[in-house]
Amino acid sequence: MKSNRYTSLAIALLASLALNSCKKFLDLQPTSTVTSENAYLTGDNIEKALNGAYNSFIGNGTRPGSNANYYQWEMILQTDIRSDNAHAAGGGEIDFAQIDYNTITNTNEMVRRDWEELYGAISKCNIVIDNVDKVTDPTFSDERRKQILGEASFLRAFHYYQLVKLYGGVPLEKHSNSTDAEVLRIKRSTVEEVYDFIDSDLQVAANNLPDGFGQASIDKVRATKGAANALLTKIWAQRPDRDYNKVLQYADAVITGKGGYQLLQNYADLFDGKHNYNSESIIEIPYIAGSPNLSCWGGAFFFPDLDENGQINENEWRRYGTPSKDLVEAYDNAGDTERKNANIWFFSVPWADEFWNPCGDADTEIPFNVKQKHANSFQSGDHFYLLRLADIILLKAEAQNALGNTSGAINTINVIRHRAGLSDLSGVSSSSLKAIILNERRLELAFEGQRWDDLNRYGVTVDVMNKLNEIKFTCDNGKQSNPTLIKYNFNQNSLLLPIPLLELQANPSLTQNPGY
Repeated sequence: MKSNRYTSLAIALLASLALNSCKKFLDLQPTSTVTSENAYLTGDNIEKALNGAYNSFIGNGTRPGSNANYYQWEMILQTDIRSDNAHAAGGGEIDFAQIDYNTITNTNEMVRRDWEELYGAISKCNIVIDNVDKVTDPTFSDERRKQILGEASFLRAFHYYQLVKLYGGVPLEKHSNSTDAEVLRIKRSTVEEVYDFIDSDLQVAANNLPDGFGQASIDKVRATKGAANALLTKIWAQRPDRDYNKVLQYADAVITGKGGYQLLQNYADLFDGKHNYNSESIIEIPYIAGSPNLSCWGGAFFFPDLDENGQINENEWRRYGTPSKDLVEAYDNAGDTERKNANIWFFSVPWADEFWNPCGDADTEIPFNVKQKHANSFQSGDHFYLLRLADIILLKAEAQNALGNTSGAINTINVIRHRAGLSDLSGVSSSSLKAIILNERRLELAFEGQRWDDLNRYGVTVDVMNKLNEIKFTCDNGKQSNPTLIKYNFNQNSLLLPIPLLELQANPSLTQNPGY
């Protein structure tokens, strides 16, 4: 685990906490004078430690290797590309191809890196949680102490939620003061135990966080009561012993609560880069365009900069996460032009694509994921939603249907369909509506890190992936030829990633997932 590689509490701390400045709130300023003896005696330093925990979403640098690969872009690889939504493509790296084609090994670098980064993020949260009550600064209010505890607890829960979905039951590292020997002996908890721990953290968060901090640019980037309730909605839907009554309870707490969340009128506005901190956002990663440390380099791996004519430059290289024909057909079959046009753009490109254009014909266009549309030479300012209202509304519909309130579920899902310009549903059976909701989530949330989780929650991953009709071609004398149906060979063992080999070697108490 990552934390057994941390040798001191002198983590990279952020500049100063300024509620009126998102940039100051996130800007990284390493402080070499902070030691384990004096780090957390003042309110200022515990605030900096909290900022360091938030910085796990962004990292410290403009390119890969900045300790935020997972949230910058690999979350999409692990969810949309691993599913039926997209293909890895890109530079043909074997680690990404393994994720795409279900040939993952326990030496996969991305599998190891994501494990390490998420535990590193948890370690930063543990430092805050373990030390916030030790602050003796007389200017540090009890109210702020509770808020910081709530924020760090939410962040830790969010990271553990990623881990349990990816790897199943994982070791629960709960404190920052564990010795290396203790960390090396932590066994894997069960999936249910991990979810119980996440739930307990979120209860702390919900009980200590405000509905908001009084400014949208802060409310949307920091943990709030609404964010805690939204994540509670998701965990009680996702865990194997799900409880749809709790899903409904927490979804309603978000929808009707004091956070003031409302759907935007136009779906495309969510992703045009001009509506940050909007009413539909529950919590988002606030990238800053052109910033060496606070921009998003991950979006440029999906979509490049365009030339002055709005086209892809002939010197550009093949991007990752090419939308699948199956996803494009799902939009077309639903008549869903509004969300398709907001999420997928087609361009003629200077490279061949074995699924869409194997001969590199200049007149044949291929699709791109454009949830983040402004690459800005690896310094994008396009924000990324970690939680947004439409997701919670669709989970409410799922819960209503599962609890026998099919008519109520239809009314709820129609709110989302109406925004997309689709006709209202009526007279749909419960079993039919279940499949409709799954498809609606696909169309609404493509490339937001949801599809793999949805397939697993519905228990249809193996069936969907093995029935997927994705065909790749070669080019023979300028014509596409040799059609080959991809055989994904999924089984129940494919639902989880392997425990990384390096972690197994470092911790003899760990056990491997079946099939690896």
